[in-house]
Amino acid sequence: MSENTPATDTDVVVVGAGVTGLYTVHRLRTLGHRVRGFDRAADVGGVWYWNRYPGARCDVESFDYSYSFDDRLQQEWDWTEKYATQPEIMSYLHHVADRFALRGAYTFETSVLGAELDERSLTWTVRTDGGEKVTARFVVFAVGCLSSAQRPGVPGIDSFAGRSYHTGEWPHEGVDFTGLRVGVVGTGSSGIQSIPEIAEQAAELTVFQRTPNYSIPAGNKPLDDARRDDLKAHYAERRRLARLSGGGSPFTTYPKKTFEADEDERRAAYEKRWELGGVLYSKTFPDQLVDRAANDAARVFWEEKVRARIEDGAVAELLVPKDHPIGAKRIVTDTGYFETYNRPHVRLVSLRGNPIARVEADGVVLADGEHIALDALVYATGFDAMTGSVDRIEVRGRGGRTLKEAWAAGPRTYLGLGTDGFPNFFNLTGPGSPSVMVNVILAGEQHGDWLADLLQYLDAHGHRAVEATGEAVDDWVRECRDRAAATLLMEADSWYLGANIPGKPRVFMPFVGGFKAYQEIIDGVAASGYKGFELI
Repeated sequence: MSENTPATDTDVVVVGAGVTGLYTVHRLRTLGHRVRGFDRAADVGGVWYWNRYPGARCDVESFDYSYSFDDRLQQEWDWTEKYATQPEIMSYLHHVADRFALRGAYTFETSVLGAELDERSLTWTVRTDGGEKVTARFVVFAVGCLSSAQRPGVPGIDSFAGRSYHTGEWPHEGVDFTGLRVGVVGTGSSGIQSIPEIAEQAAELTVFQRTPNYSIPAGNKPLDDARRDDLKAHYAERRRLARLSGGGSPFTTYPKKTFEADEDERRAAYEKRWELGGVLYSKTFPDQLVDRAANDAARVFWEEKVRARIEDGAVAELLVPKDHPIGAKRIVTDTGYFETYNRPHVRLVSLRGNPIARVEADGVVLADGEHIALDALVYATGFDAMTGSVDRIEVRGRGGRTLKEAWAAGPRTYLGLGTDGFPNFFNLTGPGSPSVMVNVILAGEQHGDWLADLLQYLDAHGHRAVEATGEAVDDWVRECRDRAAATLLMEADSWYLGANIPGKPRVFMPFVGGFKAYQEIIDGVAASGYKGFELI
């Protein structure tokens, strides 16, 4: 630490106890930094603490969706399934928190209301809803991209007399839908995962769909001892490949472009990815998200597979997306989703031509006047993604300007890490970084390690603060925009663009270049002595 560094209550405040926050606390404490953590939840877990809806499961294989920083941790934990459920992920995060004594750094059930910069000392004062004020040299947000639940703006939504739930704020004691008439609004990831589970209990299930989504069966299966032992024996290579990939998992695209392979070869490649299961289908061929004809070939194969699972052709017509390329929204990983509509007590209502007019005490009224009686309503309507969890905290930087004001036209970052006007403030695994486009646990380690190295560099060279320059931020915003514009990702009304939030600027928020390319960029910045940052 520099001799002219002002005294503070702590060195670093970390907001958030999800996968990124936990690792950052561990990494910085290991280097000797004093760290205080805050989280509004009662325990660790982040998005997995809140998202306990039926069928909640990760779409990255469990052996990859785990920390890599400690080999003993990798070897001692036994995953039970290919794709871990929410309870198993929570058990794992509890184990990590216990193993590395991380809970002691946190104050739980406490929301951070604001953080204000002292421009003279370039330190921060963090305010909580418990009335505490903590001064810190650095403030690190690890608040998650999918943690600000979004409810639809439907008239009468508060008048419903039955039970209502949001998948992102699910009761910890669980919900029993046995014998009930249930409505599920939304067919994004949480809807697609929960609908088959709810259908098992409900007497009647009505699914209200605004936008159909691409989904692929998880192909989930238990992991036996032989498979676990084999995976653990090759963990080092698996992690090496993951870091060389685009998505932070040890899978690469087919070595040829789509139409460099003949039809039989293409279908074999699609079939292999289909059997692998889940989101990776979008990266079967390297040109699949940049060339529309290549994308159409992948879509046709998907459509053949899915239509074969749905008995009613009219229902299939409603469930097949026609408004965006496959993979332009994150492909969902499901278990029996499309087959659920073959059940006689499950009904699909398309809201495109017949939207919900209002919610009443005993159900939902559609625009055509139909009244659908319901005992329970589930809102699977997603999140104010990427920025919503940051916006709800009043962060004031230079001149008293808030971060929300600075980001009014869309998030402005350098490398997805720093913002001009906000020295010693970092937002990890959020907009401007690969974040939601990759395996977020490895992305959290990537950011935590880079930040730890930066803080060491500052102290070793006698600096008390670091701030992204306006020019570097402008250049990075342009870089992220141009990379996204060169893909088909801009052709979908996705939450990547904030399209699900009325009035939100339509800006593609993640960095789409992939895990490896991003690592090379941030490593290059560090090697240059942190070009693009002013060291103060």
